Amino acid sequence: MLNEIKKDADARMKKSVASLQSELAKIRTGRAHPSLLEHIRVEYYGTEVPLNQAANISTEDARTLSVVPFDSSMVSTIEKAIIGSDLGLNPSTAGTNIRIPLPPLSEERRAELVRVAHGEGEQAKIAIRNIRRDSNGQLKDFEKDKELSEDEVRRGEAQIQELTDGYVTQVDELVAEKERELMEI
Repeated sequence: MLNEIKKDADARMKKSVASLQSELAKIRTGRAHPSLLEHIRVEYYGTEVPLNQAANISTEDARTLSVVPFDSSMVSTIEKAIIGSDLGLNPSTAGTNIRIPLPPLSEERRAELVRVAHGEGEQAKIAIRNIRRDSNGQLKDFEKDKELSEDEVRRGEAQIQELTDGYVTQVDELVAEKERELMEI
């Protein structure tokens, strides 16, 4: 029972950290990386799909992304989706190849992106603490039902706190790494 609660909490906390990693990957650092465009969705034969399912995304150089649609009729749709995204990118089209130059980040924009990264980190920590609260609540419920002793509940709470501390440290490290990445010129 105790191990099941701990395993469940561990799995859910891992998912929170994975979610944070994917959110941090979306924050632009000034270097071209295909993951910057992963969250953009385009209309493809009547269905909304992620851009990487409608086109091949690659890096040409450190500051340029290249998008080659699988279907040449999709060029204008993909271009509009990129312009309409919250990334502030201006694609240029040459035939079926869409080139996206990434402008260098200003100091002000870098600071803003660092704040966004810290906000995402805080959301992940909140999610982890909520998981801890849920797990501790389950332990208390088992204690009320006389399925666990008071000592077992205390031991379980200590183990869950240890898990929580480990994942919060992981979140802090991910955010600090993203901050270093954003601030390097």
